[in-house]
Amino acid sequence: MVECRKLAKGEKAVKRLFLLSVFAVAGFCAAAAPAGAQTFVDVGDSHRAKMEINYLATGQIVNGSLDGHFYPDKQVTRAEAAAMIGRTLQFNGKQVSTDFSDVGIQNFASGYIQEAARHSIITGYKDGSFKPDQPVARGEMAIMISRAFGYGASTINSAAKALMDKGIAQGVADGTFGTTNSIKRSDFSVFLARSINSELRLNGSMPEFTQTDTVNADSLNMRSGPSTLYDVKSAIPFKGEVKIGYKVGKWAFIQYDGKTGFVHTDFLASSVGGSSSQIAGKTIVIDPGHGGTDPGASGYGLLEKTVTQDTALRVQNYFKQTPFNILLTQEKDPVGYKTELSDRVAFARNHNADIFVSIHCNSFNGTADGTETYYYAAYQNPHVDESKALATYVQKRMLDALDLKDRGIDNGDFHVIRENTMPAILTELAFIDNKSDNAKLASSYWRQEAAKAIYLGILDYYYNYKKIDDVLPLYNLLQAQPSTKWY
Repeated sequence: MVECRKLAKGEKAVKRLFLLSVFAVAGFCAAAAPAGAQTFVDVGDSHRAKMEINYLATGQIVNGSLDGHFYPDKQVTRAEAAAMIGRTLQFNGKQVSTDFSDVGIQNFASGYIQEAARHSIITGYKDGSFKPDQPVARGEMAIMISRAFGYGASTINSAAKALMDKGIAQGVADGTFGTTNSIKRSDFSVFLARSINSELRLNGSMPEFTQTDTVNADSLNMRSGPSTLYDVKSAIPFKGEVKIGYKVGKWAFIQYDGKTGFVHTDFLASSVGGSSSQIAGKTIVIDPGHGGTDPGASGYGLLEKTVTQDTALRVQNYFKQTPFNILLTQEKDPVGYKTELSDRVAFARNHNADIFVSIHCNSFNGTADGTETYYYAAYQNPHVDESKALATYVQKRMLDALDLKDRGIDNGDFHVIRENTMPAILTELAFIDNKSDNAKLASSYWRQEAAKAIYLGILDYYYNYKKIDDVLPLYNLLQAQPSTKWY
C-alpha cells in the first residue's frame, strides 16, 4: 500500500518512542505504555467508558501508569486537556518555552499548551498565566472541543448545545449540562473519542459528507482512527472517490463504498477547501516592521521589532491553517543586518502577492495613544480603493480586540505601501512609548488578540469587499462571524 510505504518510517518511529503521559499525576510513569496497549486494570469490562478510553489509548492520545492504572475518576487539569487535544490534532508536543508565566519548559504539556494557545483552542489569562493545574469544568471542556473541531460555538451554552446535538455529550442529572461541574478523565475521554470518531457517538449521529475528493496514491489505507496506530479497515484504490465529513488534524473522516473511516489528507488530490477554492492561489504577505540592526521605536524596555515579529508569526500561524499562501518578509529577526524597505516591497512583488500588510508600533513622546491603520492613495499603487477597504476592516477588528483609542484610517506616505503594486496597508498596533498602550504590546495575550484581529480583518476584506464566499468557513478557526459591511 502506498500509505504504508510512505509512512512506514514514521509509523515504526512512533512505535519505538516512549511518550510522556498525558496525565501528570503522582505514580504515573514518565514514559507512556507501549503502542497498542489498550487495557487498564482500573477500567474493567463493565466500565461505562471502557470503549472510548481504549480507543484513545490505541492512538496514544491517553496513556496509563507503569502499573497499568488509568485513574478514570481523577479530575482533568487544563494542562492535561491541552495535551489530549494536542495529541489528537497531531500538534508538536516537544517541550518548549511558552508565552505563559506559569508554564515552563519543564512542564510535560508545555509544547501542547503553546500550540493549543496558538490555535486559539485554549487561552491564558490577562495576567499572563495559564493555570495548568486548574481543573477543567464541563463548560470549558465544551468550548475547547468546539474550537478544536471547528463547531463554531462562541459561548459555553452554544458549545454545550453543539456537543449534545452531535451526540457527543449529554446533560447531567438535574437536566442541565452542568457547565460548572468538574470533569473526570473518563468523561473527558468519552467526549474526546466521540468528537474524533462519529461512529462512537450517541444515537448513531453522523456528519454530513458534503465534500468530494479523490485518492492520489496507488492504494490508500482507511483506518479506524486518525493515526497509523489504528487498524486498517479497507484500502481505497487510485482515483477512488471519497466523501469527506470532517478533519482531525491532517486526517479526514471519510465515506467510501458504504464504509467510514480515516485517511491521511496528504494522499488526497486536494485538502478541504483545496485547489478549486477561489483563495487557494492567493498569497498574503505579512511584513513585521523593522528588525535586526533596526530595532524601531522603543518604550519601557520594549523594542518595536520584538512586538512586530512576534505578532506577525502569530498571524502566519492562523493563515497556515487555511488555503491561503502566507508569507513573511522575514521569518525571524535578522542578525547583524536589517531588511531594507525596498527588499520588502520586492519580496511581495516577486511572490505575486494579493495583499500586503505591514505591522508596526507607533511612538510620539509618550503623549499619544491608540490604534491606526494607513493606506496610500497615489503614486505607483493603483489599488487605492482595495487598500482603503483592507485598512478599514483591519482597523475595525483591531479596535474590537485591543480596546484602544480609535485614531482611524488615513493616507500614509510610507515606503512599503507607497511603492507597492498590490492592495497594501500599514497598521500601527499601539503606542510603544505610552505606558498604557505599552502594557498591551508587552503582553503575549494582547499580541495574540492583535493577530486574531489582523486575521479576521483580512477575512472581512475578502468576504465583504471582494465578495469571496470561500473564506466563510475560515472564521470557524476563531469561532467568529464576518463583520458588518463597513466598506
